[in-house]
Amino acid sequence: MSPDIQHEVTGSKGRYLIDHGNGVSELTYSILSPTQVIADHTAITPGHEGQGVGLALLKVFIEDARTHGFKIVPLCPFVNAQRRKHPEWADVFAV
Repeated sequence: MSPDIQHEVTGSKGRYLIDHGNGVSELTYSILSPTQVIADHTAITPGHEGQGVGLALLKVFIEDARTHGFKIVPLCPFVNAQRRKHPEWADVFAV
């Protein structure tokens, strides 16, 4: 079963999140411009590590980047590590 990923934006900040009931896992970002967004941080609720939660959040972020035409600046160590593992995502990263 795929997790229910929510998306919130407040001003120049946003996040993709999964509410596990016992905590929230999230990937946060900052909007630099309509064409550039910084991936700030990924945090996974304890007990949900290693279950693909971070990757699920990142995949939705990448889909949105392609749909809305922005590039991701991967400051978050997790996002940057996944970028290096997935060369097929090169089109959405500003590096």
